Amino acid sequence: MRAVVQRTEAGSVMVDGKEISSIKAGLTVFLGVGQDDTEHDSQYLAEKIVNLRIFSDDKGKMNLSLKDINGQLLVVSQFTLYGDCRKGRRPSFDAAADPQSATVLYELFVTLCRNLGIQVSCGQFQAEMMVCLKNNGPVTMLLDSKRMF
Repeated sequence: MRAVVQRTEAGSVMVDGKEISSIKAGLTVFLGVGQDDTEHDSQYLAEKIVNLRIFSDDKGKMNLSLKDINGQLLVVSQFTLYGDCRKGRRPSFDAAADPQSATVLYELFVTLCRNLGIQVSCGQFQAEMMVCLKNNGPVTMLLDSKRMF
C-alpha cells in the first residue's frame, strides 16, 4: 500500500457538487492499494499513520502524533499512486489492485484507524472526487508498506 500523508488544518471531499465528508485539524491521507497488498499492509500503514509524530509540540519540534493531538483523519482512495510513468507518456496502472480487492483493504485500513481511537472521514471509493485541503507546514510524507523511499 502507498500513502501520501499531509498534515492539514482542514479537509473535505465533494462528489457531484455535494460535500460528503470533512475534517478539522489532522491528516489527509491519499491511499493506494497494490496487487500484492494484504491485510498486513493495511495494519502496518494504519498503525504507522496514527502514530506518526509529525505535529509540533510546545517547543516547535515534530514530536506529537495524530493520537496525541486528538486529530481527525480524512482518507481518500487513490489508485493513481500506483501509476507507472517510466515508459511512454501515459501512466500504466497494472500494479494497482482490482477494485474489489482494493475496496476490502481500504475499508480495513479505515476500520483499523477507527479502532485505534481516531475519528475518520472518507472519500467515496471509485468516485470522481473534488478534494480540498489546507496543508499545514506544508508537511507531506510518502509511505509505502513494501519499501523505503
